[in-house]
Amino acid sequence: MLTLRKSADRGYADHGWLKSFHSFSFANYFDPAHMGFGNLRVINEDRIDPGTGFGTHGHRDMEIISYVLSGNLAHQDSMGNVKGIPPGDVQRMSAGSGVRHSEFNHAQGEQTHFLQIWIEPNVTGIDPGYEQKTVPTSAKRGQLALVAAPPADPMAADHTVQIHADARMYAGHFDGAENAEMALDSARKAYVFLVRGSLQVNGQSLKAGDAAMLQVEQSLALTQGDNAEVLVFDLSA
Repeated sequence: MLTLRKSADRGYADHGWLKSFHSFSFANYFDPAHMGFGNLRVINEDRIDPGTGFGTHGHRDMEIISYVLSGNLAHQDSMGNVKGIPPGDVQRMSAGSGVRHSEFNHAQGEQTHFLQIWIEPNVTGIDPGYEQKTVPTSAKRGQLALVAAPPADPMAADHTVQIHADARMYAGHFDGAENAEMALDSARKAYVFLVRGSLQVNGQSLKAGDAAMLQVEQSLALTQGDNAEVLVFDLSA
């Protein structure tokens, strides 16, 4: 079963300095039909104006992934990490027993556009952790690159960050004749989020901001991409 979630159906918040689309219930956006999907809890598509950002705030027991599309996200946390996250990098922060951090747009005169993703962990109370890796464009060109996976996952590559969750996240770029297929475990769930462009998912057409929720499916086919960038999540049911 494949269910489409259109971009325009997401929650939206305009705070002036921040414009944010919420795929699932978050902050002042509440939709009991979209509280998450499997153990995927949050996908926020955020655009932050230059010189602004999220002040220091706390998290606990959540795997948080930042995926930057343009600009540069400045990250600072209570673990001592001070990092800039450019497009092409994937950052993972395990909140564990508790962490405080801030995120700002330090891109000169440029909006920072990024995805903030929360996945529920399969262990709680662990020491907070941080990891950031660059995913080469070549690893995503016309194929799905594994960018986040559980520790010791046999398919992990040098660009794969470790998450303490029963989930995997892939990223890919598809254009023209480029396509990919993936076998799915019908006992699990899969979530496809189209970051930009257009793409067909199991024959269904998606445009930027659209998502496909798959349950009791045995395969995933990505075809007819037009400047498409896509994220695919393999999730516990």
